[in-house]
Amino acid sequence: VQLQASGGGLVQAGGSLSLSCVASGHSFSRYAVAWFRQAPGKERTLVAAINRSGGTTYYTASVRGRVTISRDNAKKTVILQMNSLEPEDTAVYYCAARQTIITSDTPLAKYDYWGRGTLVTVSS
Repeated sequence: VQLQASGGGLVQAGGSLSLSCVASGHSFSRYAVAWFRQAPGKERTLVAAINRSGGTTYYTASVRGRVTISRDNAKKTVILQMNSLEPEDTAVYYCAARQTIITSDTPLAKYDYWGRGTLVTVSS
C-alpha cells in the first residue's frame, strides 16, 4: 500500500481545509488510517484516526469538534475535514495506515505505511 496525502495550503484563521489520503495497491479496507501532524521543532502527534470500516473514529482533544475524519473504501480515500482552523494547527500533516487497531498510544513505528506530508499553514 502506498499513501498519498494532499490538500494542504495556506488559509486564514477560521477557515477550512480538506486533506485527502489516497491509497494505491490492494486491500485498503484492511487498514485503519490515522492523520498525524508535525509542527516545526515538535514531535509528530496523532490528530485523528478511523477504523477499517469507518464506524469508529478518534480525535485528539485539541481538534475535537473542529475536525472530521471519514473514509471511502471503494475510492481508497480517507478525508480529514478541518474547520475553524487556528494558527496552532500549522504543521505538516501525514497519513498513516496500520493493519491492526489504532489507539492513541500506538507508537509511530507500529504503523505499516506512511504518506508524504502535506503542509498546512494557518495565518492569524
